Amino acid sequence: MKKLLMAATFGALCATGPAMAETKLKLVEVITSPERTETLKGIVADYEAAHPGVSVEIVSLPWGQAFEKLATMVSGGDIPDVVEMPDRWMALYAGSDQLVNLESRLAGWQGTAALTDKTLAMGRLVDGNAYMIPYGFYLRAMFYNKKLFAEAGVSAPPKTMDEFMEVSRKVSALDGKYGYCLRGGPGGLNGWVMMAAAMNGTNQFFTEDGKSRINEPGSVAGIQFLLDIYQKGYAPKDSVNWGFNEIVAGFYSGTCAMLDQDPDALIAIAERMDAADFAVAPMPTGPSGKAFPTIGYAGWSIFKATEHEDEAWDLVAQLSSPEANIAWAKRVGVIPIHKGADQDPYFSSEQFSGWFTELNNAEYEPTVMPTYLTKFAYFADVKVLETSQEALLGQRSAQDIADEWAAFLNDEYSKWKGK
Repeated sequence: MKKLLMAATFGALCATGPAMAETKLKLVEVITSPERTETLKGIVADYEAAHPGVSVEIVSLPWGQAFEKLATMVSGGDIPDVVEMPDRWMALYAGSDQLVNLESRLAGWQGTAALTDKTLAMGRLVDGNAYMIPYGFYLRAMFYNKKLFAEAGVSAPPKTMDEFMEVSRKVSALDGKYGYCLRGGPGGLNGWVMMAAAMNGTNQFFTEDGKSRINEPGSVAGIQFLLDIYQKGYAPKDSVNWGFNEIVAGFYSGTCAMLDQDPDALIAIAERMDAADFAVAPMPTGPSGKAFPTIGYAGWSIFKATEHEDEAWDLVAQLSSPEANIAWAKRVGVIPIHKGADQDPYFSSEQFSGWFTELNNAEYEPTVMPTYLTKFAYFADVKVLETSQEALLGQRSAQDIADEWAAFLNDEYSKWKGK
């Protein structure tokens, strides 16, 4: 009888043990495509294989509604363990004390030494503490169509803003063609910021006394530059509503000859265009002789609400390992996070030369957005979108929207400094 009871008890433990030991993590990705989701599934599968008893549910949110959908999930208590965190959202969630401070994890992780200084600096941008590990960088450079340039009598990509306007004019004289793929719709903030900085000669968002520089005369001239591009017909009329997919399609279809974008656009373009028909050059410089291409990033964060912080960290570490990050960077289209990654044959190709020129030459100063401002996501995704479209359609002036942007940023900066 004793043996029977012991056997029954052991059998019950075996039957219930795995179910009791099963740990389920929820991972939310917010910048989605079928291809990148499949790559993510592969990395997660490796993690699960190395962590028996842990399973990961991947939830993919469409980028256009991701900000609202994630906010709804979090406010409703459906909080993921790990989230793909865009730079512009980090201040919102870290500032409200919802993200795990990863400093102690980084201190004890052997992978930290392989991360570039910029990777660590960007992860610590909010208050000097790491609330994410970036998975790569989105740096703007100028794609150009060699065939359209040749048809328009243009021999080289524009090096200055004046040349940029002139090349746009020449290409737009071709029947049904345009010089520039303007991003007037969602995600258009980068273009306005780069042009304003190039014409103003600085990418500093605020003066020493905390006043926004976006409505200084040079910045207003840069905003007017983009308005002129559109209103002179050097960009397609529909581009007032164009987001990422539309501008990339506008380039690879041969509708417009120039496109400023990050390496993520290279994936779709390289699939549809012969490598000999396009190239990537640095952004054109302004009157100061400098250009200020925006550099953005996204990464992996852990919500404090997780009940499985150790397992969640192990997942972030797996996603951030050199092997996984290189595979992810190639699929997603970002500059990877590890020292020496530029020696990989894929990233040392001619198509990446424009981005590495910007990273390595003094006349190009990458611009980091002020994502530490709590309402920066709202500023980028709502206020700038609505007001810039009004200006493109001739309903408001460059000075008018610049003053509105400056007032908003001044208020946010004052709140941030007062913390």
